[in-house]
Amino acid sequence: MFKDSTAIARNVHSQVADRIGISIVRGDVAPGQSLPSEVKICETLAVSRTVVREAIRTLTGKGLVESRPKSGTRVRPPEEWNQLDADVLRWQIEHADLDTYLAKVFQLRNAMEPTAAALAATAATDADRAALQAAWEAMVTASDNEGFVTADIAFHKRLYIASRNEFFWPIAQLFEITFRESFRLAALGDHRPRAFDEHREVMDAIIARDPDRARRATQTLLGNASDDLVRIRKSGQ
Repeated sequence: MFKDSTAIARNVHSQVADRIGISIVRGDVAPGQSLPSEVKICETLAVSRTVVREAIRTLTGKGLVESRPKSGTRVRPPEEWNQLDADVLRWQIEHADLDTYLAKVFQLRNAMEPTAAALAATAATDADRAALQAAWEAMVTASDNEGFVTADIAFHKRLYIASRNEFFWPIAQLFEITFRESFRLAALGDHRPRAFDEHREVMDAIIARDPDRARRATQTLLGNASDDLVRIRKSGQ
């Protein structure tokens, strides 16, 4: 079950948690079903029971499994997983249908980002505004797609942080883990000059402390970015 997963160069229990976690996300063990016994996992992965138990504790903390006396370790339903956990996100991305994944990314961003921008317009610190401007300038001066993507991600991460609402901050961390693929795809298009202007409008609205303008500008940016991705995917780029 776990043999075809690629080991991650970390400590042994993390490697084991990685293999089991990927298998769960991939659907090798369905919700409600039990994992193989500790002994079986030890034999399959050539590790000790101590390592397996630590890996199971890690997965329990991420919400993927629960252990009960005499009934073993069972997989929990996906709605009970910690979907914002970095490892769970990575496992999901590795095995998701890309178009479905991208659609869900924009569902989340459309629900959250305009509000974060509006909050940033009233709550951003001088350091936040300076960081937004630095990220925008890095987008403009980027010499290649990867540099552009890195700067674009930095811009949107700072937008969420600038909301000064700590409940938005976990979304900022998703950009590096989860959203990079969508940003890479978008960077393949020919819309970069327009993207400069759209990001500039969001930034200017936040600097001007105009929440309604910031919300509208972010909605426009996201709508066009979503359309660009659909077009790029259809064109096979």
